[in-house]
Amino acid sequence: MKKAVLVLADGTEIYAKGLGATTIKAGELVFNTSMTGYQEALTDPSYAGQILIMCYPLIGNYGINKKYVQSSRIWVEGFVVKWAEKKPSHYLSEENLHSYFLKNNVGCIYDLDTRKLVVKIREYGVMNAAYQIYEKEQKPDIQRLHKMVKELNYSNINFVPQVSTKKIQTIGQGNKKVVLLDYGAKEGIKTQLLKRKLKLVIMPYNSTAKEVLEQEPDGIVLSNGPGDPAILKKEIEQIKNLIGKVPIMGICLGNQLLGWAAGSKTYKLKFGHRGSNHPVLDKNLNRVLITTQNHGFALEQDSLPADWEVSHINLNDNTVEGIENKNKAAFAVQYHPEAQPGPHDSMYLFDKFVKML
Repeated sequence: MKKAVLVLADGTEIYAKGLGATTIKAGELVFNTSMTGYQEALTDPSYAGQILIMCYPLIGNYGINKKYVQSSRIWVEGFVVKWAEKKPSHYLSEENLHSYFLKNNVGCIYDLDTRKLVVKIREYGVMNAAYQIYEKEQKPDIQRLHKMVKELNYSNINFVPQVSTKKIQTIGQGNKKVVLLDYGAKEGIKTQLLKRKLKLVIMPYNSTAKEVLEQEPDGIVLSNGPGDPAILKKEIEQIKNLIGKVPIMGICLGNQLLGWAAGSKTYKLKFGHRGSNHPVLDKNLNRVLITTQNHGFALEQDSLPADWEVSHINLNDNTVEGIENKNKAAFAVQYHPEAQPGPHDSMYLFDKFVKML
């Protein structure tokens, strides 16, 4: 057993138990309300630079397996849970949380009041935090932790180069070719595209419009990813040069980047949307969808140009959850239609994209 301490931007110090790597790290403290899917959350590149709290109290009970992970490694800076199960029970389980975190050099803090932490974030908003996992006979470096919290500026860090592919990859076979611009794409997105018998060309985040069009794609997908979209100015300029050339579908960060390229802006939500039960209205279908979400920024509805329409609205807070320009064959949603984990209400969006090709 190891010990742990979590230091918050408001000066709060929380002492608890720790597992995984003996380490000291900082990140933006956020929470996820999903009852399952901790594997998918841990390996979602959109969580780069963040310390994740799981609201559901029992985590780790079905262990870790390779089937459901969304990338090759853990991307969260740290993990905070009420109870971390050490002896998982599931026929696919290959290891427990401690082993998994240890291999990925990440720490997990457990045996603390996560409900109290979530209430604090809901009241005051997401905040910087730092933690240390240390051996029982050691003492934590509290002064260093407070310093790390004060120095961190999440919105000024470009995490996308860390999570994007470094080279062009081609996977799948089909008559239609789709370029996936990888800003931190989840495996679930690739899986859904491949299921529709598409030839998928995965390209780095900083690919130019010229390089993308040289692939002669039938369509383009802008993936999810981490961080503040406003700092991706070069990437936004390249997307501007792609709108109207071939059909475009955006997901999560891809929605925000498409919005910026169209002429809109984004703002930071108080505590973000992260979970698997968010109700969203598809205005075109007049249908309510239950969705999986993971984002801390949203598009400004008032700054969206007249030739674009808001296609989806979040029914919890009326924020923009999707945009569309039918004349330019471009649309995007703020949530994750591939789920992983979560409900499959929005799988039709992939079919919609394929029909546009």
